[in-house]
Amino acid sequence: MTDPIADYLTRLRNAISANHRIVEIPSSKVKKEITKVLHSQGFIQNFKFEQVGPQGNIKIALKYNPSTKQPAIVKIQRISKPGLRKYVGANEMPRVLNGLGIAIVSTSKGIMTDKEARTAHIGGEVLCHVY
Repeated sequence: MTDPIADYLTRLRNAISANHRIVEIPSSKVKKEITKVLHSQGFIQNFKFEQVGPQGNIKIALKYNPSTKQPAIVKIQRISKPGLRKYVGANEMPRVLNGLGIAIVSTSKGIMTDKEARTAHIGGEVLCHVY
């Protein structure tokens, strides 16, 4: 697999389009951090790290609106790819849907949202946009 983050996002996207409640994804440090950011921003309901074998799994409970059955994640899109990395400074940090969505950024201080990176005044690699 050449791009594990794109695989993670695709598994989430496919589970949402199939209206699944829970999705299992092979674990890594970066995927764990992205999952924590998605949970703290309210895009997923809950998550659990399971150590099965050497790699382990992440079980993610997806979040849906109870009345309309609409998912909390409308679109999740990979920005920086292995063939073309997208790095931004603190001043050029992207705003997703005028601040309604988030950009997940990998910085020297760890993986965080675009708002946190802008506040801390640090740049980094834009991994994905979520809204």
